[in-house]
Amino acid sequence: MNATQCKMARAALGLGVRDLAKLANVAQATVSRLERGEELKETTLENIRTALENAGVEFIAENGGGAGVRMKKGGRNGPN
Repeated sequence: MNATQCKMARAALGLGVRDLAKLANVAQATVSRLERGEELKETTLENIRTALENAGVEFIAENGGGAGVRMKKGGRNGPN
């Protein structure tokens, strides 16, 4: 997950930085640092990614079309 994917995932879920920080059990400043492109510890990054995935997004790897996110099918906020 990169900074842009994190921002896209938050927007898709309607989460603010504070909301995501609470879900991931990290400081609000940590989410802001990630979204500025700063490097985080691998475990911290995984906590944020897991929180977003549990909330209903799926991360799309860089595959020639660019990395991205989408709502999980049948997920909490995604279509069934």
